[in-house]
Amino acid sequence: MLLTDKTAVISGAASARGIGRATARLFAEHGARVAILDLDAAGAAQAAAELGEGHIGIGCNVADLASCRQAAEQAIGAFGKIDILINNAGISQPVKTMEITPEDWQRVVDVNMTGVLYLSQAFIPHMRARKQGSIACMSSVSAQRGGGIFGGPHYSAAKAGVLGLAKAMARELGPDGIRVNSVTPGLIQTDITGGKLTPEMKTEILKGIPLNRLGDAIDVARIYLFLASDLSAYVTGAVIDVNGGMLIH
Repeated sequence: MLLTDKTAVISGAASARGIGRATARLFAEHGARVAILDLDAAGAAQAAAELGEGHIGIGCNVADLASCRQAAEQAIGAFGKIDILINNAGISQPVKTMEITPEDWQRVVDVNMTGVLYLSQAFIPHMRARKQGSIACMSSVSAQRGGGIFGGPHYSAAKAGVLGLAKAMARELGPDGIRVNSVTPGLIQTDITGGKLTPEMKTEILKGIPLNRLGDAIDVARIYLFLASDLSAYVTGAVIDVNGGMLIH
């Protein structure tokens, strides 16, 4: 097992078919104690209970710094230490440039990018004090190719911002023994895409994916596992594509 005696915090992990939930299950299977953070506090508690004894669920709004700090206090208090932070929470909105309202922009940027900063800020002092830690951040192929299937330009902008933020944190926090990396998934079959992908759309999308299949949540969870574990002990500031070859660059 790759995460024996490790503790992990995963944001946005209450959704049953989501990447965060798949990551929580995989981490638990590899020996980690997991704190599931989600805006849906009841859902987070239920998800943690389904993992079994020793895991916890905490309500947290990643777009609110005070909420992030409170969640950090709870997680550290429950586990005594936090080794891994997965900044997974995110939202999407399929609109075009001229349709983005100021409220849309703020909401999408706040959750997808500012939330990465706030939750990281809540745990960095603890990791610095211990001189160790692994932080992984959720970006997207849409940040690299200029738009995705279900995310508008504000989503692409926020996810591109995550890449710059994570690289800057990696450079700053490396001397403290903290690694920071990003994951850029392609089209992954989750609740966000569920019901929106018609057979015709799927056929067209698959033409541009060399591996000839859409991604599953477990595909991204396995990359999070790699980044959380000592297998990636000399990896920081990296961006790992999980897109089946949709974007090769």
